[in-house]
Amino acid sequence: MSCVHKPQKSLVLIGLMGVGKTTVGRRLAHALKLDFRDADEEVEKAAGRSVSEIFADFGEAAFRDGERKVIARLLEEPPMVLALGGGAFVDDETRANVKANAISIWLQADVETLVRRVTRRDTRPLLRGDDPETVLNALLTRRQAAYAEADIHVDASGGSHQITLDGILRALDAREAEA
Repeated sequence: MSCVHKPQKSLVLIGLMGVGKTTVGRRLAHALKLDFRDADEEVEKAAGRSVSEIFADFGEAAFRDGERKVIARLLEEPPMVLALGGGAFVDDETRANVKANAISIWLQADVETLVRRVTRRDTRPLLRGDDPETVLNALLTRRQAAYAEADIHVDASGGSHQITLDGILRALDAREAEA
C-alpha cells in the first residue's frame, strides 16, 4: 500500500496511555524494517525495576529524569521506531531532542476509547486508585499543547491497529512527497 522508504530519522510515537503506541509501533517498525523500542521498557532495563516500582519508590520526578536520559541515548542510535510513555513528550528537553533528531507522530484517540483500553489491565501507575476517565481527561488537558507540536497527527480511535498503521504510512508518504 505504501511506498515509504526507510526513514533517515527515528520515528517517535507519542500520545496518551492506551492509544496504541507500543502495538502500532511494533507493526510500523516491521513494515519499515526498523528496530522497535519502547521507552518505558528501556527505562525499566536501565533501572532494573518496573515503571510502577520506580513511581512507588522514587516518585514521578525521578522516573521522568531517568526517562529523559534514556530517550536522549536512544535518539543517538540509528533510526528506529520509538514509543514514548505518555508524559515523555511534555518534558521540554525531551520534546526539543525529539524535534531535533526524529519525526514525531501523535496518535490521538478520544478519552472514551482510551478508558475502554486502559481498564483492561492494572499496569498504569497514574491510574491507580483514581477514576480513569477523570485522570485521562486531566492528562489530555495538560499534555495536548505539547502533543500538538508533533510533526504528524494520526487518529487512532477507531478500528484496528492496522487502520492506524495505514494512517501513519499515508502521512509519512505525504511528508516524503513534500520534501
